[in-house]
Amino acid sequence: MKTLLTEEQLREGIRRMAGEIQTHYQGKPLTLIGVLTGSIVLLADLVRLLDVALRVDMIQARCDHAKGVCLGPLVIDEDLLSYGVRGRHVLLVDDIFHTGHTLWDLVPQIDDLGPASVRTAVLFQKEGQCQVAMKPDFVGFTIPNAFVVGYGLDYRDRYRNLPCLAALEPGEMGEEPKA
Repeated sequence: MKTLLTEEQLREGIRRMAGEIQTHYQGKPLTLIGVLTGSIVLLADLVRLLDVALRVDMIQARCDHAKGVCLGPLVIDEDLLSYGVRGRHVLLVDDIFHTGHTLWDLVPQIDDLGPASVRTAVLFQKEGQCQVAMKPDFVGFTIPNAFVVGYGLDYRDRYRNLPCLAALEPGEMGEEPKA
C-alpha cells in the first residue's frame, strides 16, 4: 500500500475546501446531504468546520462502481430524507468522483425536490476518468487513477478507518478480508 495523502495533507485540503464552501454559502439556508457510506468521514469534518446554520441528511446510492454492480437505477426516496430541501441550498457530499455517474444521477433527483440550488462537493476527483458532462463544484484533491482506500473509502470492508489516503497495490486487491 502506498500513501498518496497524509493525514495532515487531508486535514489542510479539507480546511481549504470548507473555507470555499463557507464563503459560498454564508447567510444561506444550507442542507448537506451525504452519499453513504464513503462520505461519512468528510461529512463529519465539514460539519465541524462550517460556521453556517445547516441541516445534515444522508442518502444511499445503490451501485458498487468498484465491482461494476448496480442494483438498479440510483433513486432518492424523498420520504427517507429527514428534512425537506424545498427552498434550501443543497450541497451533495460524496467521497470520490470517479466516472461521475453517481452525482450525475443524483443531482437532478435532488433538483426535482425544489431546492434553491444544488451543488456538489467531493473529497477526491480521479484524473481522466470522468464520463459525464459535469464536474464537482468543490473538490478537495485531484488524485491519480488508482484504487484508493482510507478516509472513508474501503476495499472489501477494510481500510475505511485509515487516517490517510492510500493506493492499493494489485497484489493487495486479491486478498480476502480476515475475519
